[in-house]
Amino acid sequence: MTARTVHADIAVIGGGLGGVAAALAALRRGNSVVLTEEYPWLGGQLTSQAVPPDEHIWVEQFGITASYRALRDAIRRYYRDNYPLTHAARADPALNPGLGRVSKLCHEPTVAVAVLTAMLAPHLSAGRLTVLQPYTPTDAVVTGSRVESVTVREVGGDDELVIEASMILDATETGDLLPLTGTEYVVGAEARSDTGEPSAPETADPQNVQAISWCFVFDHVPGDHTIPRPVDYDRWRAVEPEFWGAPMLSFIAPNPRTLAPEERTLLVNPPRSARSGEDADPRVDAGDRDLWEFRRIIARENFIEGAYDSDIVLANWPQLDYLGGSIIDTPDRERHLAEAKAQSLSYLYWLQTEAPRPDGGRGWPGLRPRGDVTGTADGFAQAPYIRESRRITAMRTVREQDISVAVRGSAAPATFPDSVGVGMYRIDLHPSTGGDNYIDVECAPFEIPLGALVPVRMSNLLPAAKNIGTTHITNGAYRLHPVEWNIGESAGELAALCLEHQVTPQEIVSDPEWTQRLQSRLTAAGVEIHWPDISGY
Repeated sequence: MTARTVHADIAVIGGGLGGVAAALAALRRGNSVVLTEEYPWLGGQLTSQAVPPDEHIWVEQFGITASYRALRDAIRRYYRDNYPLTHAARADPALNPGLGRVSKLCHEPTVAVAVLTAMLAPHLSAGRLTVLQPYTPTDAVVTGSRVESVTVREVGGDDELVIEASMILDATETGDLLPLTGTEYVVGAEARSDTGEPSAPETADPQNVQAISWCFVFDHVPGDHTIPRPVDYDRWRAVEPEFWGAPMLSFIAPNPRTLAPEERTLLVNPPRSARSGEDADPRVDAGDRDLWEFRRIIARENFIEGAYDSDIVLANWPQLDYLGGSIIDTPDRERHLAEAKAQSLSYLYWLQTEAPRPDGGRGWPGLRPRGDVTGTADGFAQAPYIRESRRITAMRTVREQDISVAVRGSAAPATFPDSVGVGMYRIDLHPSTGGDNYIDVECAPFEIPLGALVPVRMSNLLPAAKNIGTTHITNGAYRLHPVEWNIGESAGELAALCLEHQVTPQEIVSDPEWTQRLQSRLTAAGVEIHWPDISGY
């Protein structure tokens, strides 16, 4: 069968948050765009991975792009327009549907899907956007430093398409275009001698990456909703990493900042009077001491009485971190993906059958997986939550020295003259496949340097997600929802500027006048490229 050819000005391979933002940015400049995605839902970590946004404490005031704010506003508006909110919740300008403590906007992934679909709808209608789902990249044709085409294949099918575009953006979750195109990249942990970072290991290890987690969604209602006992349950019950302080099938996990094992609680459907407080201030409280509240995505008290029989909770907890191996550049990728889901499945079964309850009993058989919320049959996310990607060898690499409060000796914003956006999150590395415990470093509010988006050699390929020029360490700060969106949006604008004037990304980043021209376009589009005078945490 001969593969069909699809033509566009810009191809965005990968439909996560960065990919959607990149497509929208390119489309608003009048370009035709092909956007591909391997899962049924666009949105990546916000939707198919089911994780509500991890954001900084100033997100309601500043520190995100205008289009990301439009996404957040539309999610709240969707609840006001379609859900039976209480009068107080409907009137709350900072509505947090789940009252989860990890974020000021904990919500169902299905709502984010609806909003992202609406944001793309006018461009689909106009014929300037083509969305291909479910497709993954399998090959590329490269001439010198230029990608001529990318071949994508239908997941679970035989259809193949060749995408030809003037600019190619890699917005895949693990930087899949980099090896396919021969683009120089780094993966895993760099050696301290390579980066000079205090938190880097002595020896480089390409297979040492942050754990993935296969999340699931559940509520608690009368009846027995216990899943079948997993065939490998006893094996997972015995898993106890040396630094964990208990089996992973428990309520115990290390404190990311002190590394001391701490016991969490699971207070099922607590009344408001029993809540542990308002949204967590991550400077002093990660908000994870009670797992029910931590990432709750629907709180009954926000809705009229009787609308919900239970809160709805997302399980994205330390106990789901899969430490068995990396899914990048390994022949064992599929096995590790299956093992990650098996670990989470065993944890759900443990919760239903053996977990210690406050009343002295064991297990909550009423915990019910909610596949209707995740778009799956079993209540598990469509995709694993992926924290770390391949990363381009960039014109500039962001290192710990650039953003660490301790190394810099200052909590003032970390600035770059070629900034194309801003972000804020602690350098937060989950336990890794190399056997590391948490690495948690106080971070300054940071900017996104244009140089981190520009490969050292490839002239028409750009990163548009977690695959920019960071290190294993600094990826821990640049990997979260609003930063990925900002990276994608800025990459889309950069690609559009390159096409308009027939210049390369390397020419733009190397010329202050071109860089300022890009920055002016970004600012006009509502991308904040500098922080006000604030301190980190």
